This record gives sequence, C-alpha cells and structure tokens, in this order.
Amino acid sequence: MADDAREARVLSAVVTLVDNLLQDFDVVELLTDLTEQCATLLDVSSAGLLLADARGGLHLMAATSDHTEEIELLQLQADEGPCLDCYASGRPVSIADLSAVSGRWPQFVPAARSAGFASVHAVPMTAAGSALGALNLFGTRSGSLNESDLLVARSLAHVASVAIVQGHPPTPETVLPRLKSALASHVVVEQAKGFLRERLDVTVTEAFALLRRYARENDTHASAVARRLMSEPASRPTIVDGIRRLTAAV
Repeated sequence: MADDAREARVLSAVVTLVDNLLQDFDVVELLTDLTEQCATLLDVSSAGLLLADARGGLHLMAATSDHTEEIELLQLQADEGPCLDCYASGRPVSIADLSAVSGRWPQFVPAARSAGFASVHAVPMTAAGSALGALNLFGTRSGSLNESDLLVARSLAHVASVAIVQGHPPTPETVLPRLKSALASHVVVEQAKGFLRERLDVTVTEAFALLRRYARENDTHASAVARRLMSEPASRPTIVDGIRRLTAAV
C-alpha cells in the first residue's frame, strides 16, 4: 500500500510538471517546484538545481533550504563538487558517504558535512545530448540512492529540461535564449528575495515562499511580481503590504 501511495505521488508530480508545459509557465517557479518535489518524494532531505549559461558557467536556480543554497554557491565559488562533475560529464554522480571522498573535493566536503549533509547525488539535465545543468540531491544520512529514486529524479529532471527547450530542437539558437531568459528572471527574483528579507525580517527561504504565495493569489508569476518590486518603486508599498498581510495570516 505504501508503494502504491508513493507511485501515486510520483505520477502526480510528473503530471503537475507536464501541465506546466501546456500553459504560460515561469521557469524559475517550475525549477523550484522540481526541487521541492524531489525533496518530498525521494530519500533525501533537500535539493538544488544549477543551470548553465551560454558560456557553460553554472548558476544556482533553486534550492529547498538555506543550507542547500549555501552549499550550492560554495561549489560554484570553489569550482569543485559533485554537481559540477555531473554537469561536466553528463552522467549521474552518487556519493553515499561524503567522509570517504574528502580528498576529492577538499573545500566542498567539509562545508557540506558541517551543514549536516552526509551524502549527495547529482543528476544531469540534458536535452538531446545538450547539457543544461544538474539536479542535486542532499541527504543527512549516508547511503546510496536506490534505483527507483534515481529513476524518479532523472524523469523529473528530463521533464524540466523539456520545459526549457519547449519542444524545439535543442540547438544554440533555440536553447540559449531560453537559458538567458531564465537566468535573468532568477537574478530579479534573488534581488526581490533580498529586499523582502530586509523589509519583512524573514529568512531568504521564507521571503521566496511569500513571494510565490502572493503571486499565486494574484494570478501571476513570482518573477513578474519580483520585476515590479524591483523596477517599479511606486508599486512597492502595495506589494509589500500585500505580502505582509500574508505573514500575519500564517
């Protein structure tokens, strides 16, 4: 019965992601949903996602916790870690016990262990051979990712990759503009998260959750709200007041 319930949740997650492809969707929100689904469905505690720009440089697009975001950013700054290796090779990387590979990534491993992570697994995001990024899964316990979880992670990552390509052949002419747009949206969302964190005295994770909730309740996308918040000073009081009311309602 437990297996049937899990299968139903997995299918529901896939259907939700696919449904997004059939309507006007926000890439930042889609990738955030992907990481949240992985953290819920798989035997991991959190997830993050890195997306590549036109020159192959990786950027953090989503993370389910502040600790995960910090570790993902450390990988980018140190230029080492399983997620970077996964993207470079185009193959999954699975580390069942981080303490056993401290020499492989001398900066990443101690930082990840200090943050409470004991294992990490990375799944490549690809479309017809083109590397788009990597989906990263962090565990607080040692252990390998079983075949079922790995398949679910790869399936969800593939759906997200298809969303970015949006049905077009993945050539530089079709993929790079979408990657550029997604990364630009993410920059604005990050600015809005920082603004709301300071204004409302909440964590970055809480700020993003409030931004998404406000967007949903106003039938728009989080990136659209973030853009208004950062580029339209006259709109800020209305948006901030609306988001503040959400914090009071919790």
